Amino acid sequence: MKAKPNSSRENEIWILLNQAQHAAERASETEMRQLGIPKMHAEVLSLIKNTEGPVTPADIARLLFREPHTISGLLNRMEKQGLVKRVKDLKRKNLVRVAITDKGERAHRKMADAEVMHEVLAGLTAKEQDELKRYLEKIRKRSLEELRKRQPFPYA
Repeated sequence: MKAKPNSSRENEIWILLNQAQHAAERASETEMRQLGIPKMHAEVLSLIKNTEGPVTPADIARLLFREPHTISGLLNRMEKQGLVKRVKDLKRKNLVRVAITDKGERAHRKMADAEVMHEVLAGLTAKEQDELKRYLEKIRKRSLEELRKRQPFPYA
């Protein structure tokens, strides 16, 4: 069994990480609401636009750390609003892909004008942003490893 590291320092870092994430998320959510785009819709549209190749509902659930049924309901609502459409895969008939519509493209372009992300990260130099990205990737990787140990599906 490993000895416990300095838990006071780790707690402080954990609290700061959570506070930074929540504050940035709230600022972004507020801006998206002002643009008329719900936060989860914005996340799905960004994911579809920034992922190479076709995206399935299962991909969306896994990448957004949400349960498949939650994403299914979200996609139903987004389809009704005309932001996305589900398309059967031509090669694998039992597979469904999620595609962005013209209306979804317009909403995504509107999101590109958002300023919160730029303003928050403008407080860091390019070098600091690169370092932060590297650290966050490392934390995400370790977090996913721990999550898979404790709850393999759907993160396996």
